[in-house]
Amino acid sequence: MLKILIPVDGSKHALLAVHYALRLVGSGLKARFVVANVQEAANLYELVVAHDPAVLQQVSEGAARDLLRPAVNLLSAAGLQVEQAVASGDPAHMLAEILESHACDAVIMSTRGGGLRAAVLGSVSQEMVQRSPVPVTLVHVPEDAQPD
Repeated sequence: MLKILIPVDGSKHALLAVHYALRLVGSGLKARFVVANVQEAANLYELVVAHDPAVLQQVSEGAARDLLRPAVNLLSAAGLQVEQAVASGDPAHMLAEILESHACDAVIMSTRGGGLRAAVLGSVSQEMVQRSPVPVTLVHVPEDAQPD
């Protein structure tokens, strides 16, 4: 059974990858999934103001888990096995680490995120294509799709 990584950023565009994965499973693909979110690392200002790196880590992990919830719910509702992975740092680098640590066989991701994340997820998807040791399927977001 394939294990497939699906990175999400909380946008409806990122959920297109989840819907594509569900279509593949509906067509007979046997797969389980790792849904991942990578948060930006805390900046110097946040570290100085918070006074406690553990609090920043908790907030970051909580935000990531909230952003994972819609994708996890869709896959779980279909009766599929789903793992969750959260990290902070450079998105492409951390996704490559998650890919390796979870022994994923493939990646399915959107070509871009929504709103302000659009450019970031687009560049992350391109970097994943170049960096990934496993196949990466990019789910195209229509040009006329409205941002979140």
